[in-house]
Amino acid sequence: MGINTEREIEANMQIGPTDNAMVRIFVESQGVEVPMDFDPEEAEEIAEEIRAAAAQARAMAEGGGKRR
Repeated sequence: MGINTEREIEANMQIGPTDNAMVRIFVESQGVEVPMDFDPEEAEEIAEEIRAAAAQARAMAEGGGKRR
């Protein structure tokens, strides 16, 4: 399974600060809960990666084709 493999799985995701000054990404799907804690610097790096991926996806959509 890779980043381009589509799946018919629904999941819920929550993102927020914890009492321990961490940023938690909490994913729940089909009874499985995955809490992932990051220090603020790591969370900012992840946010930058998400923004970069969104910009690439937007460019691909506007270009009318898939990029491999």
